[in-house]
Amino acid sequence: MATIESPLARDFDVIVVGSGAGGSAATYRLVRAGLRVALVEKGGRLPRDGSTLDVQRVVHDGEFKSREEWRDRDGRALVPEEYFNLGGKTKWYGAALARFGAAEFRGDDAHDCRAWPIGYDDLAPYYAQIEQLLGIRRFECEPDLASLIGRLRARAPQWRAEALPLGLHARIVREPREAAHFDGFASPQGLKSDAEVKLLDLVAGAPNLTTLLGRGVATLIGAIDEPRRIVGAQLVDGTVLRARAVVLAAGAMHSARLLERYLAVHGLGAMPAAASVGRNFKLHLLTAVLAVSPAKKTDLLRKTTLLTDDRTPHSSVQALGFDAELIATLIPRYVPRFAARLLGERAYGFFLQTEDGSHRDNRVRGADARCDYPTVDYDPARIPAARAEHRLLVANFRRDLLRAGYVTFAQRIPLHGTAHACGTLVAGADPRTSVVDGVGRVHGLDGLTVADSSILPRSSRVNPALTIYAWSLRAAARLAHRLDAGAHSGRTGAAVAALAE
Repeated sequence: MATIESPLARDFDVIVVGSGAGGSAATYRLVRAGLRVALVEKGGRLPRDGSTLDVQRVVHDGEFKSREEWRDRDGRALVPEEYFNLGGKTKWYGAALARFGAAEFRGDDAHDCRAWPIGYDDLAPYYAQIEQLLGIRRFECEPDLASLIGRLRARAPQWRAEALPLGLHARIVREPREAAHFDGFASPQGLKSDAEVKLLDLVAGAPNLTTLLGRGVATLIGAIDEPRRIVGAQLVDGTVLRARAVVLAAGAMHSARLLERYLAVHGLGAMPAAASVGRNFKLHLLTAVLAVSPAKKTDLLRKTTLLTDDRTPHSSVQALGFDAELIATLIPRYVPRFAARLLGERAYGFFLQTEDGSHRDNRVRGADARCDYPTVDYDPARIPAARAEHRLLVANFRRDLLRAGYVTFAQRIPLHGTAHACGTLVAGADPRTSVVDGVGRVHGLDGLTVADSSILPRSSRVNPALTIYAWSLRAAARLAHRLDAGAHSGRTGAAVAALAE
């Protein structure tokens, strides 16, 4: 893949900003359409030397995490758990890749949930495409977890269990170190279905793809005579890239700041959509629960099953793919470390998550005259229905586990976890209350499409990664059609087609 070294203007059909789930899916689809694509990623490639499986370096030292400092709503310092690297968070996430349910594309006023501008059926073909590309599979529930679920359901039959779709290679079960450290770790052998391995590697040799690593985007560029038409991007090193279209896919914490900055610089704050930029920020409400019993736990993958309960319809529970060493890090600090290790060997970890509601005052802002740091203004008190359901979820699960013979510890995931951040450039039909339309085009601007978690009107009760991939494939397909990919047939098209063989 080519690299631009000098700060000179270069022309492309599309510039894609960010290489996570959305950026990689868009890049894959646009390159396969024969368009000339520049993929810009702020970070570099992760090492393949095994360091991304090292608990000390990954968990305790946070060696691979972003160091970018933010402020919370009260002005306190905050360092979100973000990653800048090729493949984005998909290199690190827990590989859970479930679809949103059909009902989760509709609004739910009682839970402060917005409706999508599209329905489940619009996204279903793209769900199918990305599931095939990622090689999603289900693994058998292992003995310790099967026993726990059996005992749980015997006391509380409201709990339903189903196999969790996972983006893992089948042979991971023959690689114990990888199998025990896939949830929150990057696979040096490529055994996780991350965006780099499953999408970008498929088009890496295409002559119409230029990848720029370690070079963040400073600002979007508009046409000289018409700032409502986006024509490129300037990188932090001064490089200017020009294109017929730009795809924003830097993530909910970052894409909104780029658009906010552009609108402010060019005096476009009166655009109806501008009022929603950065707003409707959502996270899953998350709590980690450890279930401890006398017997040592020997399951390997662990993260194989999804639990749901109609008492908390916006919530789900999934096992953590954590071994004893990792589970010990979740045990409260007041417990002596030798005891924490003993408990870790006898514990199973679970991730309890509840869909967040949308509130316009939950938002992200870029650095400006008011504050030298970007700000995430988020208060769970603004979404009382979600907060009440999450409390009920945690209480029900812990009580039912206790009745099944398990002692539990619980730890709420704080704001800096920024797990599954979404919603800051929310999709909708009305420019007065949303930022992008049903195919990701920014209301009121030409040449700018958004293809990451920031568009999500709802976060669902399951992890959003698969839906981000599917949305991005659909948005990129519509963009490719608009740009008339047929004009780029011939030698480049033939070379790209050869990649599919």
